[in-house]
Amino acid sequence: MKPEIKNSSDFLFVYEAIQCNPNGDPDQENKPRMDYDTNTNLVTDTRVKRFIRDFLKSSREEEWVFVDMEGNSKVSVDSKLKAVVKRTLENSEELERAFKGNPEALKTYSDIIEREKEPEKIWAAITDKKFKHKDVNYELLAYLVKQKFIDIRMFGSAFAVGGFTKAYTGPIQLNWGYSFNKVELIDSSSIVTIMNDDSSTFGKDYRIHYSLLGFNGTINAPAAKTTGLTEDDVKIFRNAIWESIPASPTRSKLNQYPKLYIEVVYNEGVSNGRFGDLRNYVSTELKTRIAEKQVRKFGDLDFNVDKLLNILRENKGSDKMIKEVIIKTSLDINISL
Repeated sequence: MKPEIKNSSDFLFVYEAIQCNPNGDPDQENKPRMDYDTNTNLVTDTRVKRFIRDFLKSSREEEWVFVDMEGNSKVSVDSKLKAVVKRTLENSEELERAFKGNPEALKTYSDIIEREKEPEKIWAAITDKKFKHKDVNYELLAYLVKQKFIDIRMFGSAFAVGGFTKAYTGPIQLNWGYSFNKVELIDSSSIVTIMNDDSSTFGKDYRIHYSLLGFNGTINAPAAKTTGLTEDDVKIFRNAIWESIPASPTRSKLNQYPKLYIEVVYNEGVSNGRFGDLRNYVSTELKTRIAEKQVRKFGDLDFNVDKLLNILRENKGSDKMIKEVIIKTSLDINISL
């Protein structure tokens, strides 16, 4: 096993959405989520995590994405765990890897497998309230999280299956995103889908004109000790959050592009949140003489992060709070420390 991360980080992530629906609200006919008091666009953290999970699923074949469909069906967390554990119990080599260094735990499972034989009966035995070796279940779960479930190592999850009841707090978390600019919805129009049998369905196609969305997030070193988040995992996350946004193939999510990622890596022992929400140091103003409701592209806004960069410069060094600052930008943004 590779060691867990030792340094906590805070990060700012910004992406743009153009003539699309960044995050539909099921309680509002799937209209883009909005704060109507400020006319700003909202996107949940789970939407961004779904982007990342979908990207990891297509690019990390040697690892599993846990919060995902089982086969072609949507399943609950508990059902997914059951399916994964059952597959692991059927793989003797995987079980040996899971309990390497603990032959007694391996024997506990091996005896149950030999006695019960059928996967469903084996599952029933190890999740029974009378099962006396729940520590073995937790050891298997820890192995799966740390060695297989890359999304759980990042974002955590809560399991509530008998014998496997445990919550993992994800080291990587981010707030709901909000737009730096005021956002206007495109007037909805009815869309028609023609089926093969000549029938058709009608629906509303809700979209925004332009939204520049910002997220504040954290990577927490103490929480990484529980899930096993490694430096390699963090590098994968940095790439995934950037690459996953434009990689979504769905009709409503096209035309979304990353603009800026700034990660503040603290020196060892320094905790998160030293500068509060990093979005507070970002400002946007209209670049041309247009009304706010007429913003249609990034070039219509004067996007400024100078205040944030100045603070980071002042606090970077071996004897200060910040170890390093990682910056990634789109081609039309030119900033550096």
